[in-house]
Amino acid sequence: MLTHPIIEKLQVMKFYGMCKAFEEQLQMADIGKFSFEERFGLIVDREKTEREDRQLKTRLRKAKLRLAASIEDIDFNHPRGLDKGLILSLASCQWLKAHHNVFITGPTGVGKSYLACALAQKACRQGYSALYLRLPKLFADLALAKGDGRYAKLLSTLAKTNLLVLDDWGLSKLNKEQQRDFLEIIEDRYELQSTVITSQLSVSHWHEIIGDPTMADAILDRMVHNAYKIDLKGGSMRKKKTALT
Repeated sequence: MLTHPIIEKLQVMKFYGMCKAFEEQLQMADIGKFSFEERFGLIVDREKTEREDRQLKTRLRKAKLRLAASIEDIDFNHPRGLDKGLILSLASCQWLKAHHNVFITGPTGVGKSYLACALAQKACRQGYSALYLRLPKLFADLALAKGDGRYAKLLSTLAKTNLLVLDDWGLSKLNKEQQRDFLEIIEDRYELQSTVITSQLSVSHWHEIIGDPTMADAILDRMVHNAYKIDLKGGSMRKKKTALT
């Protein structure tokens, strides 16, 4: 039986995993000891694995994570008040199914962005879509989008993302336009998607950052009550890395 036409057809149909597995089986001297069902099962498994790997790479690329972080590489030894039990619980991604949020607060350099990216990377591995954004850049992009007609499309993209990571919240007070934009984002995601927010300010000071009391109440009411709070302490981990270097 000619095998080249089979390989070409698999490639045309984009069954690349099946194609690789089929070619490998042709090179195995003892492949005859496997039944047809066993051989075909191995080929199908390979195709499934290849597709899942490609989908994961696509999700990670679209997530645009600032750091190559993972739950497995989190440093639990550094004295910063990190609850290992809570992090491992969040690693199950049940909070994403329940559409809960996570707030990570603490001083600069204590690892807030790393934790946020690690949670997002785990979400991608579990099949969820994610997107990392710094708040200052997001507000700038929203302002530009209003001018070139992309505003509604950008809001729609944010609303559809399973996990939105908003880094550097509270670096400056929100103006009126930013208050309205942020309320739109949070309203679209309320009890439908999950959000991770990192900030140097404790949650108790977020009301002041938003500014307008009515807008602050509306925004925080949709965010705080269903959120896990991770309040980190201690010195910068960057100093530790510099010393090791």
